[in-house]
Amino acid sequence: MDLTHYRTFGKSGLRISPLTLGTMTFGMDWEYGATPESSKEILAKYIDLGGNIIDTANIYTKGHSEKIIGDYLKESSIRRDRLVLSTKFFGNMYPGDPNGGGTNRKTIIQSLENSLRRLQTDYIDLYWVHAYDEFTPIEETMSALNDLVTSGKVRYIAISDTPAWKISQAQVISHFRGWSSFIGLQMEYSLLERTAEGELVPMAQEMGLGIMPWSPLKQGILTGKYTRENKGQKQSERYDNPEFPEKTYQIIDRLLKVSKNKNATPTAIALSWVMARPGVISTLMGVRTMQHLTSNLNALSIELTKEEIDYLDEISKPELNFPIPFLEGARNVAHAGATINGKGSIVPPILPKNINELY
Repeated sequence: MDLTHYRTFGKSGLRISPLTLGTMTFGMDWEYGATPESSKEILAKYIDLGGNIIDTANIYTKGHSEKIIGDYLKESSIRRDRLVLSTKFFGNMYPGDPNGGGTNRKTIIQSLENSLRRLQTDYIDLYWVHAYDEFTPIEETMSALNDLVTSGKVRYIAISDTPAWKISQAQVISHFRGWSSFIGLQMEYSLLERTAEGELVPMAQEMGLGIMPWSPLKQGILTGKYTRENKGQKQSERYDNPEFPEKTYQIIDRLLKVSKNKNATPTAIALSWVMARPGVISTLMGVRTMQHLTSNLNALSIELTKEEIDYLDEISKPELNFPIPFLEGARNVAHAGATINGKGSIVPPILPKNINELY
């Protein structure tokens, strides 16, 4: 597989690469990131290899990330329509302005206009609700987004970091009102963060949303640089004295073992695991250097066996909230004759030795 193995995203015909170039660290405005020059080199390399989707947000490096991308597109010979530009709104870039952020109509429109100006383009291919806004009715948000799609300034809409019940509500409302609906979902997903499997993943599959995980390497923890042996020692600019829970080191131990057997880097194995999860269409790469880009792209050549996936799944399986554990047992009630005792606990059935005795 390579970056040209394009996949349709969610319930749409939009084709995107299996790895999305994340640009949260484009610009030094957060005192941690890539210079504009380095960022443009990364963009050029990703596009040259066939990558076609670039993800950013209005607040990334205070808007500088969008501007770097816009400057690169203006300076290069890249055909704008060949790319899928993906950006987000929600974050407030104007302290003291109560309508500077959120998902109300006023904010959405002004955020889009500012992003178009920084990106130096007439339209956004994929426009994301960056996070859940509990203060704005979802009907207002969806109506405003539908108007932007109708106007041609936005091609598709998607959503990030929002409860499954709220996304489901938005999808149903849009369906019955004939509005544009979300085609994608961004959420944190990695060997160290799998709680999304409780509600968000099955919801996305049911509602026709393509999944685009962010932080698949858990802020670098799954790159192999953090081990039991160097516990407490500074290994990166992000963590001063990393010391993680025992469960984290158990997952890292297995990741290192698989990577050694596979003759691959832990980064490639961790990314490959995420890319193979049900419903995942394209995975975000957090890239700050050319070395990061190369390391991430190596995952495209990795194919984990079922045994390797099971080995990693076993140690990283999440403890999901109610009702997921209850429902797993309830399947027996429906299909295998289990009962529920007076304490509300499921009592497994005593199955016959001969399956024919069931009929």
